[in-house]
Amino acid sequence: MGDRPVLVGLLLYVAIALAPTVIVWFGVRILPAVVTSFLERRRPAGAAAGPCLESVVADLRRLHRQVRDCRPPTRVRTVALLSAYDDTLLEACAMVGVDAPLATATGSDRAFTRMLTEAALEDAGIALDPPGPR
Repeated sequence: MGDRPVLVGLLLYVAIALAPTVIVWFGVRILPAVVTSFLERRRPAGAAAGPCLESVVADLRRLHRQVRDCRPPTRVRTVALLSAYDDTLLEACAMVGVDAPLATATGSDRAFTRMLTEAALEDAGIALDPPGPR
């Protein structure tokens, strides 16, 4: 009978010593998975994952103005700007369903196919240089 309080005390000590570890493990491993699962179930099934067409067209027009800018930027800026413009141009073509010759172009052909892709987008109804307010 004298051993019982020692055994209870030992079990209580082990529970107190392991409780922080178990709580932290639960918070790091289990809780994020439960929250993510809950949020995924609440999200509508038809929600688009990417940006809307209006924001892509706004980015495309902004980049188009920067590409056509008269001031000569540095070579690094030119390459980065053209790369961003080409990516946005291809994204807009994919959203509208227009065939983009720029997707398969390489090297010196990119400038010509960029113009063909711009023309295809404008034929689809997306004006890259819309008339401004008067």
